[in-house]
Parts: sequence; structure tokens; C-alpha cells
Amino acid sequence: MAQLMVSEVYDALKEAGASEAKSRAAAEAIASYENRFANIDRKLDVLTWMVGFLIMMVVGVLWKVFSLSA
Repeated sequence: MAQLMVSEVYDALKEAGASEAKSRAAAEAIASYENRFANIDRKLDVLTWMVGFLIMMVVGVLWKVFSLSA
């Protein structure tokens, strides 16, 4: 599988005098962390919706329980 890399980091490292191989490896490592963070963000979005739905269900049940006893 071809690795993606952050071209800005690669260019900055090359300009700073790092070797081709080290610049490419560092840019690919940063790109892999960015992919991991994006994956975590997607999972957190789903969990946020799930928790919001559950809170609304609990509020609805509590409303129903306490509105009938009054």
C-alpha cells in the first residue's frame, strides 16, 4: 500500500537540509498519525449521536413517568 505523506513537512525538512529518505519517512509518519486522528474523530461523532439519542430517550421516559403520576 502506498504511503501518503504531508508535502509541506517533506518540503520543509528538505529545505532544512535533511536527507531525502529521512524527510520522506518523517512526512509519512505524520500522515499516518493524521489518519489515526481522523478515524478517532469519526468514531467520536458516532458516539456523540448515540449518547444524545439515549439522553433524549431517558428524558422522554422520565417525562412520561412523572407526568402520569401528577
